[in-house]
Amino acid sequence: MTPLLCGSTAGYRVAVDPVQQAIERAFREESGAVLATLIRQSGDFDRAEDALQEAFAAAVHAWRDHGIPDRPGAWLLTSARRKAIDRLRREATAKAKQREVAALAALEAAEASDALRPDGRQADGPIADDRLRLIFTCCHPALAVEAQVALTLRTLGGLTTPEIARAFLIPEPTLAQRLVRAKRKIRDAGIPYEVPGRDVLPERLDAVLAVVYLIFNEGYFPSSGPGSVRTDLCDEAIRLGRQLGELTSEQPEVDGLLALMLLHDSRRRARFDGDGELVALDEQDRTRWNRAAIDEGTALVRGALARRAPGPYQIQAAIAAVHAEASDAAETDWLQIAALYGELERRTGSPVVTLNRAVAVSMAFGPAEGLDLLRALAESGRLDDYQQLHAARADMLRRLDRRAEAAEAYDRAIELSDNPASTRFLRRRRALIG
Repeated sequence: MTPLLCGSTAGYRVAVDPVQQAIERAFREESGAVLATLIRQSGDFDRAEDALQEAFAAAVHAWRDHGIPDRPGAWLLTSARRKAIDRLRREATAKAKQREVAALAALEAAEASDALRPDGRQADGPIADDRLRLIFTCCHPALAVEAQVALTLRTLGGLTTPEIARAFLIPEPTLAQRLVRAKRKIRDAGIPYEVPGRDVLPERLDAVLAVVYLIFNEGYFPSSGPGSVRTDLCDEAIRLGRQLGELTSEQPEVDGLLALMLLHDSRRRARFDGDGELVALDEQDRTRWNRAAIDEGTALVRGALARRAPGPYQIQAAIAAVHAEASDAAETDWLQIAALYGELERRTGSPVVTLNRAVAVSMAFGPAEGLDLLRALAESGRLDDYQQLHAARADMLRRLDRRAEAAEAYDRAIELSDNPASTRFLRRRRALIG
């Protein structure tokens, strides 16, 4: 019997495993929403994560024996919840803690309720979306800002601890301890699993916006894996951005973030060629850019800036809009982009923004000017292990025909690269200078 094929390797045909494919797809597309619901229903991050892990393990055998379910997410939610109930029942002795008894009661009530709902979802509360509730729970002001962002990326975004540690430029053990403390704080302090009322919503938005944007960034340029776009994370971040916009109509930074994501995402189809290789912005086929997303993003950022309360996301969106409005790379208004980065640097003090301003200055005034800005940044040591600093420096040196220095900078950037597509791109640029 000839198996179904997913491709070939060294002349051999490779059989598709539909169950494994379904499980991997469910993990990418469903695990965040399922975990969010389990956390709400069980009241405990660790309990929900353990139950979901057990459900995925059970799915390997159950889906082979009984077929892949029509709604994998609903199957996983039901299975995980039952495993959590079984564990709590075993622990619910005469000495059981009140919290465990309450969690058991909540899970059993959810089980009974969902028996009447074929999709396995509940719709209680003003917003029927557990993922949005999860973000606001993780971003409660009782938690440190760094913990807020890291915890939401871990639970909602499905990022691993190493991936988040790289995003924060901190050691992995430090990040792991931060996650443990954050989950313990939520449990012990009884932080509610809810979207806050409109009276306190504005003060909770900064961390939430940071989370949404980091989820988008991990999808747009994954820190690990094959290197291509993770559309599930990009789409999830944009969806959450739209929901936040519905919640906060008077917050221009929310519109600024949504505009920024839409404008970046508009280039999704042009960022990789047919072989999966990364294509630089100035070399992209702009006819493949999503014009509807550009129009929506541009309108959003113009509307936000018209309120005369500019913030970092609005400024970044304005930079993206300048890129999007150029008919080709040569028409890009680098003077305006450099000025916008200067304003963003003044507001944030971020070394990464300083790096981006240096790149814009190099395009507007020449690579020598850009290198002058990079020199002080490099001497500060703040971005020693940041791949893009060395990649930007290599490109400026290449344009100045300082080949030996450029080669050294490319080698350092390649050494620091975790993304395969980025690594291959840097190697191609490195090969151009011999």
